[in-house]
Amino acid sequence: MEKKKEEVKSVSPFIETRDLNQLAKKSGNLYKSINIISKRSSQLNSSLKEELHKKLEEFASSTDNLEEVFENREQIEISKYYERLPKVTLQALNEFQNDEIYIKDADASITK
Repeated sequence: MEKKKEEVKSVSPFIETRDLNQLAKKSGNLYKSINIISKRSSQLNSSLKEELHKKLEEFASSTDNLEEVFENREQIEISKYYERLPKVTLQALNEFQNDEIYIKDADASITK
């Protein structure tokens, strides 16, 4: 888990201009590359969402009163941590550019 956090911290949270030719070289087609990045970002998003819900389940109570909502600092800190993380699309793009994504080409097996 700590390794994952360090990898996420190394991703720049800022949007940067990318060379589309470099993206196209990885898969042979720009649109295929974008599709791969999109699918990976969806995977990252669902795992991140699941992780967040598990952590926030600890704070769920059957009766919510107004004082509990404002006094729960730990829950607020967890939420702020997830808000500060880089967007999953940037994480997926970084993984794609660093060849950390396994790509299974279904089209190649059909045509051959």
